[in-house]
Amino acid sequence: MATLASLWNGRLYGLEIIRFLETHSQLVLAEGTIYPILNRLKNEAFLTSEWVEADAGHPRKYYSLTDTGRQRLRLMATAWVDFSRGVGNLIEPVLATQETSR
Repeated sequence: MATLASLWNGRLYGLEIIRFLETHSQLVLAEGTIYPILNRLKNEAFLTSEWVEADAGHPRKYYSLTDTGRQRLRLMATAWVDFSRGVGNLIEPVLATQETSR
């Protein structure tokens, strides 16, 4: 879900996705981890990719969400919010207990 979400606002290449995730979510992924994820998401038709020549250096493979990927991300985001709300309800008493014991 995080990888799909990183592409919500537009296309990125692999290293940009890694940096975006680190900056916006504190998720740290190695290059060896992100590319199998991107390939799986592409095989599932959630992403497209294209090689783009760079002004300096080698060509980069940019990834973009497909319409199917956007729909899937919306479903996953809704499920995540519902799940996290439920877990939040479970741990709320734990945090309240911690604050009263200070």
